[in-house]
Amino acid sequence: MTIPPLINDLALILISAGLTTIIFKWLKQPVVLGYIVAGCLVSSQITLTPTVSGVSDIGTWADIGVVFLLFSLGLDFSFKKLFKVGRTAIISAVVIVTFMIVLGFFVGMAMGWGMTNSFLLGGMISMSSTAIIIKAFDDMGLKSQKFTKIVFGILIVEDLIAILLMVLISTIFVGKSFEGKELLFGVFKLVFFLVVWMISGIYFIPIILRKAKRFFNDETLLVFALGLCFGMVLFAMKVGFSSALGAFVMGSIFAETLEAERIEKLVLPMKDIFGAIFFVSVGMMVDFDVILEYTLPILILVVTVVIGQISLAIIGLLLSGQNLKTTIQSSFCLTQIGEFAFIIAMLGANLGIIDEFIYPVIVAVSVITIFV
Repeated sequence: MTIPPLINDLALILISAGLTTIIFKWLKQPVVLGYIVAGCLVSSQITLTPTVSGVSDIGTWADIGVVFLLFSLGLDFSFKKLFKVGRTAIISAVVIVTFMIVLGFFVGMAMGWGMTNSFLLGGMISMSSTAIIIKAFDDMGLKSQKFTKIVFGILIVEDLIAILLMVLISTIFVGKSFEGKELLFGVFKLVFFLVVWMISGIYFIPIILRKAKRFFNDETLLVFALGLCFGMVLFAMKVGFSSALGAFVMGSIFAETLEAERIEKLVLPMKDIFGAIFFVSVGMMVDFDVILEYTLPILILVVTVVIGQISLAIIGLLLSGQNLKTTIQSSFCLTQIGEFAFIIAMLGANLGIIDEFIYPVIVAVSVITIFV
């Protein structure tokens, strides 16, 4: 009996991911790093271990992983939460993201990477990793601390800014124009999409969930939620936005309903599986030749991320009125980049607007900053 290549590859990915995560848990390191290392081991870069054959198929699974990651982030986001985190999170996140984009842009230009590469580089290094930070707080039992609530608030605002940044990339950069009809059409599409988002979130979805509540067991609710999630993904892509935006939007719509917590628990195992495949695929994209060639730029970007994130977080938190102890505790939690850096890099690569070397470089920067 012939085993389909996809089954063989999935078995290889999940076995390697399982073994490396056990090792990384033993080392008290984030499991995401284990996934990335597993991706390096099963890629064609290392010949001593079994290699994945159908890279394009794994890319499809990784895209599904992005959908689940963003849907889960959306489930944890709501405008009610945004209002609760208050001025501290908003001021700090805006300061960090704005000036990190500017800093990344100038660093990229200084290295001769061009305007588009440099702008997207700024976006990649401006967002701290929500997945890494939340996982670290869980493992260390710190979620009840005052400073962690501030960090969570900053992450919520950064996630929202990241989504808006992806909309900007999908509309303006694809059109290669910052003015005229392309920009106006992009703004019109964004407004139309936001109107659909608000109407669906306020009226249709909550009404459907209330009316059909007695028919929902765990199975039917999961199928219903994921059906609408992928439906919104298709709608977003038809309108001209990314699949990640559609998934996040539908997650945030469900976040405003009474079933949000239940859906989040039901989706969690699938998010973990497909998220693991996504991060393994990120590891498979690591190109050791590129890393050797760009060792100095990678080190420059690592220093830029660590020092820049800490410094700007301190400025933002002090401006918002936080005391020095809380400011220091919070700022040192934000010194890594993660899933949004990969997603923005993947979006730029798929749209053909960044050079190929950017992806493995940003993966290397992410891995080092996560260790730091």
